[in-house]
Amino acid sequence: MKARLLAITVAVLVFVPAAYSAVDAGGSMHAVKKANAGTTIVVYASGDVNVQNLWQNNIIPNFEKTNKGIYVKFVFSEHGTQDGTTLARIGAAVKGRHWPGIDLVDGGLVTTMALAGLDQPVSKATAPNIKRVNPDLLVPVKGAAIPYRGSSVVLAYDSNHVKSPPKTLQGLLDWIKANPGKFTYNSPNSGGSGYSFAETVVDSFLSPSVEKQMVNGYVPDLESNWKQGLDYLHSLNKYMFQGVYPNGNAAVLNLLAQGQLWMAPVWSDQSLSALKSGQLGSNIKLTQISNPSFTGGAAYLAVPKTAKHKKVLYKFVNYILSPTAQQMIVDVMSGFPAIDVKYMGDSIKQKFQDVSANTLRPTYSTKMGNDFKAQWQQTVP
Repeated sequence: MKARLLAITVAVLVFVPAAYSAVDAGGSMHAVKKANAGTTIVVYASGDVNVQNLWQNNIIPNFEKTNKGIYVKFVFSEHGTQDGTTLARIGAAVKGRHWPGIDLVDGGLVTTMALAGLDQPVSKATAPNIKRVNPDLLVPVKGAAIPYRGSSVVLAYDSNHVKSPPKTLQGLLDWIKANPGKFTYNSPNSGGSGYSFAETVVDSFLSPSVEKQMVNGYVPDLESNWKQGLDYLHSLNKYMFQGVYPNGNAAVLNLLAQGQLWMAPVWSDQSLSALKSGQLGSNIKLTQISNPSFTGGAAYLAVPKTAKHKKVLYKFVNYILSPTAQQMIVDVMSGFPAIDVKYMGDSIKQKFQDVSANTLRPTYSTKMGNDFKAQWQQTVP
């Protein structure tokens, strides 16, 4: 299917790099003028406006300030509306061995690019700071994409009612049974925090080898291994808040804010932002469990195989993985740094010490995850 897509793309797509000026969020004319005096690299990013703000107002201007003669042209697609077109353009360019008009990609299409063989792997030789990243995060993308920020599901609790939060999965499960009606999680189909809780429970019944296969590929023959864990989740129904599973991550945060819940799984970045804005009171604290921890995820960058100015480009990638740029990710997005927090300042270590920023345990592959959600819906509620 991927080969057919690339073949069709080559046949019908006329490559026009200038077309990107229509969606250039960084001011294309300004970038073109500066290119005459130095080297310009082009970054394409997609997502919400917080992603745009991170690149356009923080990472890029600070990099340019400290690297005279190197300029970054920024192209942004809000909510990824241009991702399909961009993926096709990059596929055609790699197939035709020419520059796709983009040197670095941030967005949901990166994983697809990596698995389709469209990326240039970044090594310690080209970007030394990659050694500071958890190597486990490179496995789902076959080493062909660069983790640069992340978020994890953590355990939120009301410190007015919970003085000693559980530190292990078994401790959490015991607490749920001892405090009926004070815990719940959103349905896995409606948000990642509830999905993470459900998968984490089920993973505790799996062998490491089976779990690894589910993370790294699609092996439906192994799905019978979920039964014991799903049956256990079903047995917890009577202990859930009003016997319901809220619709979405935000709904769980609202129940915590209202004091209806004393404990729940939440996204780290979403909850840290809610604490910062006052949506969640100071009585809400965050922690991470172990054996196993909740799952987390990384956002990845991709360097197309036919990108230009690779020496300068890798310098930019190395900067993104520096403590300076990683600090911006923490400040702007409340995201986890991609590098180990031991390389960060003391304030970052303290901020993330309770949520274990380095435990970005990957989730099942997309197809395995979709099957898991369907089986949860059939078995648990």
